[in-house]
Amino acid sequence: MITLKPIPAPELEKDLIPITLTDTTIIERKQRLLKKMKQANYDALVIYADLEHGSNFEYLMGFVPRFEEALLVLHADGKAYAVLGNENLNKAEKARIEVTAVHMPHLSLPNQPMDTHETVAEILTKCQLSNKKNIGIVGWKNFTNTVDDNRTLFDIPHFLLEGLKNVNEKSFLTNATNLMIGPGGIRTINNANEFAHYEFGASLAGKCIIEAMEEVTVGKTEMEIASKLSSQGQYHSVVTIMATGQRFEQANLYPTAKKVALGDPISMTTGYKGGLESRSGYAVNTSKELPIEQQDYLEKLAIPYFKAFKTWVENVKIDMFGKDMYALINDVFPKSEYGWTLNPGHLCGDEEWLASPIYSDSEEKLQSGMLFQVDIIPSVKGYAGASCEGGIFLADSQLRSQIQQEYPKIWDRVVQRKAYLRDVIGVQLSEEVLPMSAATGYFRPFLLNKSMGLANK
Repeated sequence: MITLKPIPAPELEKDLIPITLTDTTIIERKQRLLKKMKQANYDALVIYADLEHGSNFEYLMGFVPRFEEALLVLHADGKAYAVLGNENLNKAEKARIEVTAVHMPHLSLPNQPMDTHETVAEILTKCQLSNKKNIGIVGWKNFTNTVDDNRTLFDIPHFLLEGLKNVNEKSFLTNATNLMIGPGGIRTINNANEFAHYEFGASLAGKCIIEAMEEVTVGKTEMEIASKLSSQGQYHSVVTIMATGQRFEQANLYPTAKKVALGDPISMTTGYKGGLESRSGYAVNTSKELPIEQQDYLEKLAIPYFKAFKTWVENVKIDMFGKDMYALINDVFPKSEYGWTLNPGHLCGDEEWLASPIYSDSEEKLQSGMLFQVDIIPSVKGYAGASCEGGIFLADSQLRSQIQQEYPKIWDRVVQRKAYLRDVIGVQLSEEVLPMSAATGYFRPFLLNKSMGLANK
């Protein structure tokens, strides 16, 4: 039985240190992509990037093009070209894979020097695409609708797509993003080094959300509380949310000087590479401080939501079909009653939402090496939201052994997190489920009461 009871907050994790991706991991990534290209009969891939949509590019290059745009052209023989704007051209020599730099000033910021006598197509010709028959275009979105021909939908700028078409009118261009993030996509599976790399961001998000929850006090501003949602200069994977009362007033997304008032609904979110933490509830000590029509919030929404969260993390397993997880959550937390519409759980990585194998008719199997966000978003009219979103990692015995041997400090954190979930929250995780942060499973729906949280009796 899930109840609101006195529980200690998780201990804040200290000495969180970024783990760099090894050269071996980068080589493995490239080889896996080349193998996928061969299987799909691609002569070359053109991978697009900008700051918001740079993760497929970054997967091999090691960086995103910040405020510019960029292309990575990868040939089936392994030869690679980095097409870069004015301010990223000097980054080619820093790339994690060997590339030949090609300058395309069209990718630069508005009104920067574009002193070139070459068209986009002429510049792209330098990437040796003129004689390539099958070229895959990798944007950032793997289209999955059932109406369009998804292989002919492209999410890259028109000027680049037209340039590619003009390089060789006989080339056959198709959307190849599925090689990266579709079923069996190379980015959906992580090795031990990648787990450790992403665990840093997830851990940091957990630390931030715990500290921010401790700051929620009547009279404090959103900005004061939100200061705890950023840490150590790390780049956020999502917009930071700290909202009290009505959200999106005057279309604003960001924390303001608005002060927390008793009874306010509260929403807070922070995320970094590898994981996000989100919490929703009320600025109250007990249900009696809520408006009369919302005093059943615990029974109406918070406890059923947490039961769904608990069901998710206790039942997820390697080789489970995505459709079975979808059906399980719909059974214990029916979408018709609780208003959720998105996938109940998704993959993440450098970006917060990479893709999801969990949907109603999914034949995709959950696999060792998958990094998940347990993301169920209810919407019940008349009530604030309920959220305890966090991350878990699936790892078989071999992968767990690698993590334990190569990253013992991280493994110790994982063991402590599982013990907290088991002994304090009453959530039993299988051996193959690794919580990504200390905050995983810690849910305080009444945010002014720092000593009470939801737990399984």
